[in-house]
Amino acid sequence: MQYKAKVKKWPWSLAILLALISPGGLPAQQQGAHQHSDNSVVGKDDWPELMASMEKMHIDVESIDPSGDSDVDFVRLMLPHHQAAIDMAKTELMHGKDPEMRRLAQEIIADQQSEIELMQLWLKQHEPHK
Repeated sequence: MQYKAKVKKWPWSLAILLALISPGGLPAQQQGAHQHSDNSVVGKDDWPELMASMEKMHIDVESIDPSGDSDVDFVRLMLPHHQAAIDMAKTELMHGKDPEMRRLAQEIIADQQSEIELMQLWLKQHEPHK
């Protein structure tokens, strides 16, 4: 019974995820939540790289058509999300100087890549055939 309750909540979870990752999806995003000042930690050279990762994720997510299967849709949406995390972590390794953040970036790359491989395998077994 507990599983059925979780499944019923899935459409709301998907709606929230899509709102978070869609351009202008939330009021905070519309009000410049991602703006930074000249004294921000992010340098001028790496900000465009970080934003390019996010923009690519948005484009990839928007190109996904719903399958009608919550599990398949979840995985399809998570793949570009994880890839964006890897791309941003690589930018951190190229430009970041804080040892703790560099270690975190390395962990993100390893963890997210492993999860991408797992999701791709799962998707091959469960995605509806066209």
